[in-house]
Amino acid sequence: MGDKGVKKKDIKDKDIKEKNIEEKDIKKKDKRESANPLGTLPVGRLLLKFAIPSIIAMLVTSLYNIVDQIFIGQSVGELGNAATNIAFPLTTCCLAISLLFGVGGSSAFNLSMGAGEKKEAAHYVGNSVMLMLICGIVLFGISQIFLEPMLRFFGSPEEVLAYAKTYTRITSVGFPFAIITTGGGHLIRADGRPKIMMMCNLTGAAINTALDALFVFGFSWGIAGAAAATVIGQVIAAVLAIYYLIHYQTVQLEWKHLRPQWRFVSRVMSLGTAPCSNQLAMTVVQIVMNKTLKYYGSMSVYGEAIPIACAGIISKVNMLFFSFIIGLSQSLQPIASFNYGAKQYIRVKQAFQKAFFAGAILSIAAFVLFQTCPRQIISIFGEGSEEYFLFSISYFKIFLFFTFWNFMQPITSNFFTAIGKPQRGTFLSLTRQVIFLIPLILILPLFVGIHGVMYAGMVSDGLAGIVAIIMMLREFRLPVYSTRKKGLDSA
Repeated sequence: MGDKGVKKKDIKDKDIKEKNIEEKDIKKKDKRESANPLGTLPVGRLLLKFAIPSIIAMLVTSLYNIVDQIFIGQSVGELGNAATNIAFPLTTCCLAISLLFGVGGSSAFNLSMGAGEKKEAAHYVGNSVMLMLICGIVLFGISQIFLEPMLRFFGSPEEVLAYAKTYTRITSVGFPFAIITTGGGHLIRADGRPKIMMMCNLTGAAINTALDALFVFGFSWGIAGAAAATVIGQVIAAVLAIYYLIHYQTVQLEWKHLRPQWRFVSRVMSLGTAPCSNQLAMTVVQIVMNKTLKYYGSMSVYGEAIPIACAGIISKVNMLFFSFIIGLSQSLQPIASFNYGAKQYIRVKQAFQKAFFAGAILSIAAFVLFQTCPRQIISIFGEGSEEYFLFSISYFKIFLFFTFWNFMQPITSNFFTAIGKPQRGTFLSLTRQVIFLIPLILILPLFVGIHGVMYAGMVSDGLAGIVAIIMMLREFRLPVYSTRKKGLDSA
């Protein structure tokens, strides 16, 4: 009986032990299933999941301007192309506001979610949406009231001014909607729905393209038709973005989350400063460049309008390339932010490395295209004189020479913002545009004339890439990135 009692006790203990193990396995499984995929799925798969919709969304945003440029170039010609370039600083202002509250809000949201602060996270989204709307309305009002002096300040030649006024007066109506679409897209992506962000932008772009053809060529409305098509596309895209923001999945948004509070606004703005500063710097560069091209163009065989028209086209083509790079860097943001907040530093490093490698491949491909096919690309935007093509080809080959190198600065800058180090991100975002490019645009033409603007772009790109490499290497020498923890080395 004693042996049987011992055996029964052993069997009972074994059953209890197996039951406890089974319960632990179930709890572990439930924990894994309930965990945020940003912290558990393979980094490569996550980056691909977020990168494709982000890149498409950025491409669509760029196509708003490029499609207009093509239709205007084909119907109006060089002066129409110059007019859209004169108005372009206001477009970059819209994008700056979108990035300030869109990237800032999404970074703050993902960092909070990674740290387990779900209640705080909802306020970052709501505050960001409200501030985007307010700033868009203010920018629209300023543009309407100070339109002509503003365009003259942007460097508009007299023969271009009428076209620029027509185009800007109409497109400014769409500023609030453009900001909500772009900035809201970042918040939707932070919610884990990058495809929704892509669909909002695709819908607006498709409508814009169809209406461009109808208004510009069908109704012969010219530059006004292109502007009206842009606004209608932006309105419809914004309505879709607002609908999906109302139905946010990760947190439940309420009216109280829309009320701006300084502790949330300050955090959002600090994290969004880097990408916003980069866009504002682009605005300043655009104005300085237009004025420089106008001044030195008047003393060359090209005249005032040709350099401005060519520079505008090439900057928009370059934006198309940067759509890939910026989309890639934006896809890095939720992954880096969440895992940095969750102290999964090895996953943070892996995400950066994969984004960096993909950016290098895209940049080399763009470099080859820009160096071998400049005339063919320019021809898409309409015909022009031989001087027009001569200047465009030189500008393409020299100004964009370091295209193969240009992925480093935006990816590294966005990375620092994503991990909650906005000061470093802001500094990096200012290196190319403000610290290097503007001084070089002002100095080099004194010695080599209008071609100095081209060399300014080449030199500033090279220097900005070097600074990005140095800062990146310093960051990844920190001990946290070499401390391996169980479960953090999933590829």
